[in-house]
Amino acid sequence: MTVYDTARALPGIEELRDHSRGLAMLDAVLSPEWERRYYSFDAHWSEREQLASMKDGQGGEYTIVLSPAGAFARVFDHESPMSPFGELADGQTWPGVLDGVPEAFREYLTEPAFTDEDGVHVTTACLWRETGDTAWHTGPVEFDGLDDHDHDDPDGSGRFLRLLTDRSAEAYAEWASDFYETPVALDAVRHVLALRPLTPEVVAALNQRVTLADLAEDIAEIGYPAA
Repeated sequence: MTVYDTARALPGIEELRDHSRGLAMLDAVLSPEWERRYYSFDAHWSEREQLASMKDGQGGEYTIVLSPAGAFARVFDHESPMSPFGELADGQTWPGVLDGVPEAFREYLTEPAFTDEDGVHVTTACLWRETGDTAWHTGPVEFDGLDDHDHDDPDGSGRFLRLLTDRSAEAYAEWASDFYETPVALDAVRHVLALRPLTPEVVAALNQRVTLADLAEDIAEIGYPAA
């Protein structure tokens, strides 16, 4: 699976925005400690932008900027042979990854949050979709030279964006049960992914150590619907 396959499987911008808010809210309930969370959503990243993000705690991450212009997504898999820090890339973003990014998103190519101290974009996969587009786009990425590397997912997009391409409650519950090492209530997951207002019962079903009141700041940051 490559970024081309991922682009075909991603939903439209609004569905992606809503699902990302649901993922972030679920992680906020399951992990009161912000530093241990996998998925996050900042509804107030700037005056006109929101940010959906993921960090796996081991150097892998994605960020998706949602703005009036559309959505700009970057993935970084530190284990990928396409990493700028790997032997093959020689300190540069992999050829083709950032080619073709439209003017509406060009500012993100120099965004400090997405580049290293030398200005190199820390990215192994990049996708974008303008508001009027009917599909996601990618650059003409060169995968030549990776045949000798055992990577079914050479750019990390399949693995790190998996819960955006498979948006079922079952997929999240299975992943979260493994990641957080605790059973996860499927009905509660369905409730949150549907963006229904949280109730004390739903919160308790996911994590009895957290109350609805504890989540007030997270609800505001995520922009999750309140009753």
